[in-house]
Amino acid sequence: MEILDRKVENVRVVEVKGRIDASTAAEFGNAITALIDAGEARLVLDLEGLEYISSAGLREFLKAAKALKAKSGKFAVCGLRDYVREVFDMSGFDTIIPIHSCVDDAIEVFGQP
Repeated sequence: MEILDRKVENVRVVEVKGRIDASTAAEFGNAITALIDAGEARLVLDLEGLEYISSAGLREFLKAAKALKAKSGKFAVCGLRDYVREVFDMSGFDTIIPIHSCVDDAIEVFGQP
């Protein structure tokens, strides 16, 4: 798994590549938690390069969504491949975390502070 992040306007964009499974979920969760703890309140996860996500990975997404909600932050994902989109849909995460087609769409929906 590879995690890259950058700032676009007032939003932290985190690009995730590879797999989020039992062996990588904690690393992913720690990276996202560190960003939230550092004060990032607007996160978009670009999952175009994510090939696989397990239930352990989904738990980390839920924890991030809850942490941002508690801080009145905003959280979204984008660029889901068919398999990852299917996992989000089947698990009901599509009703918890906003899903957008691309980073630009997610940032536009977030708007300005």
